[in-house]
Amino acid sequence: MASQVNDITINYEEDDVVVVKELDKAILSKGAWTTIVFRYQQWDHKKEGYGPDRFTIRRYRKINGEYKQQSKFNISSKDQATKIIDALQKWIA
Repeated sequence: MASQVNDITINYEEDDVVVVKELDKAILSKGAWTTIVFRYQQWDHKKEGYGPDRFTIRRYRKINGEYKQQSKFNISSKDQATKIIDALQKWIA
């Protein structure tokens, strides 16, 4: 677990293989409750390579000096990401 917001990552390694490779992140809010959107790729064992870009929004809560994940929403495709962007832009215009 991370004690600083900037140290939070979704990189995940298993058997010396980075299974989830974080490509980028944007911190949407900071504080006792922190929201971060991540861009990442997942290792595909069958293809022995990384799949397409994926996105996830995660909420963390700082408890006893450590950030712990409280919830997440995985965006399943670039198409779904585009639809979310379009809806938000329409609503805030």
